[in-house]
Amino acid sequence: MVAKSALNFTLLVLGIQGTVLGAPPMEENLPPRPKGGGVETKYCEFFNDSSVCDETKNPNCPPPEVKRDECQAIESDKSNHCFTLWHFNNETNKATVKVKGCFLDTVACNDRASSCRLHNVKLPLLHCCCEGDMCNENATFPGLEAGMSAQTELPPERVPASPLPTPDDDTKAVIAYTLTPLFILFGVLVGCYLLYRKRKGSSFAELANGEASLSRPPSAGAGMDHETGGLLSQVTLCEVRARGRFGAVWRAKLGPKDVAVKVFPLQDKQSWLAEQEIYRLPRMDHPDILHYIGVDKKGDNLQAEYWLISAYHEKGSLCDYLKAHTLTWAEAWRIAACVARGLAHLHEEGGGKPAVAHRDFKSKNVLLKSDMSACIADFGLALIFVAGRGCGDAHGQVGTRRYMAPEVLDGAINFTKDAFLRIDMYACALVLWEIASRCDEGGVEPTAQYRLPLEEEVGSHPGLEEMQEAVVQRKLRPHIPPRWREHPGLFVLCDTMEECWDHDAEARLSASCVLERVAAQRPASATAPALPPFTHDTTPLLIHELAEQQVC
Repeated sequence: MVAKSALNFTLLVLGIQGTVLGAPPMEENLPPRPKGGGVETKYCEFFNDSSVCDETKNPNCPPPEVKRDECQAIESDKSNHCFTLWHFNNETNKATVKVKGCFLDTVACNDRASSCRLHNVKLPLLHCCCEGDMCNENATFPGLEAGMSAQTELPPERVPASPLPTPDDDTKAVIAYTLTPLFILFGVLVGCYLLYRKRKGSSFAELANGEASLSRPPSAGAGMDHETGGLLSQVTLCEVRARGRFGAVWRAKLGPKDVAVKVFPLQDKQSWLAEQEIYRLPRMDHPDILHYIGVDKKGDNLQAEYWLISAYHEKGSLCDYLKAHTLTWAEAWRIAACVARGLAHLHEEGGGKPAVAHRDFKSKNVLLKSDMSACIADFGLALIFVAGRGCGDAHGQVGTRRYMAPEVLDGAINFTKDAFLRIDMYACALVLWEIASRCDEGGVEPTAQYRLPLEEEVGSHPGLEEMQEAVVQRKLRPHIPPRWREHPGLFVLCDTMEECWDHDAEARLSASCVLERVAAQRPASATAPALPPFTHDTTPLLIHELAEQQVC
């Protein structure tokens, strides 16, 4: 049984196809074997070269023994036959016996056109059968021609052996396999770069021709008449003072004066364009708006940097100042009045100026001047409202999460001018709360730690979901201590901020109304500084004019 199992496996590996052990391929249109007569085969020689000792590996191999295999019982429509399977080597032109044994078939070997059959499945194999006991014992190779008459396929071609690869061939193959993908990748990168240059070439050409010199509105030219060249050659960067969403802010020198240079990288060019568009609007040279000097461009193509030059204020942002200082009521009032007046000027229309929504209003974007007045900066996300035009492709959920109004966090913005202006007023209420929280008259301790709005409730770096839960679902707002209301000025400021951060956007106060309320609380002290005066061509609506339009 072990020998026959080995025989089955060997035949399977060699590609011999048949449903019965050792059966040759069936031939069509052969006459059936007669029921009676003919030679009867009971025994055949059994041989399997896989079980023979290999003399090349073991010189002491014993001589092969002739094994006698008893054939299976004869079935009603089949008879036993002996077979020999030869393997012919095309290179050595020698034939060796692979397998010998018995097999069953319906057609006798002597009834076939040829007793041998040539196979071209995996190896050039010649299958020969015979009739009679042990007829395959002394079988000799009949030649490949013996199987040609019964072959249905072309005889195997003698393919010359391929030469063995040399070390040089291996080296060439490794180099080819390594360099080919690199060349393909290089070609793809070059193609992408050329495509990028083709699409961006026109805009770079426009910048190179139009941005090399000073670019500023006529109203910003006061005191700069002596400068005729480009800003880039006249500005010397000194130190980085802040880093923001769209770039770094440097303290720089423009002649003898200190200026601020906001440097935008190439990927934030759109913010650079948007911010200078706001500054170029009519009547934007306002004391409560950061003074704009000009723009310039440094470098070309992928190394390009975009500069926006403005006035420099040593005290920095309101947020940074409150971290280290407290405020007197006079200082707090002055800052709050400037903030309200700056927002009122942004939001109003008139004199050729459209309404503007800041959309990222916060204490970081309010700068303090040396006289403790304030101005609004950073218009990279600002939105201009021109009569008869919509909001365009403006995205609603922009800005700093902590200062986002409930409708912004909830994604339920009505894309109208009034809706965006009310969003600014919610943020304005939080800035007013920050000012009040550091006011001496409100009972703040000089050593008390400064906290951002809702920092105790949502932490220092809240996520969008945390702000949604706190502001939209729980309707939390910054805490107002009772002591604040003991001061008449802070009392009005508390009521004002509560109305500005109302959950219902339509119930919030306008910037002009906040300005009127804050202006009415000017300290009575003779030492209280007055607000910077307006120039004639940039005067916003005065308080008595606002009172005629809306009762606050």
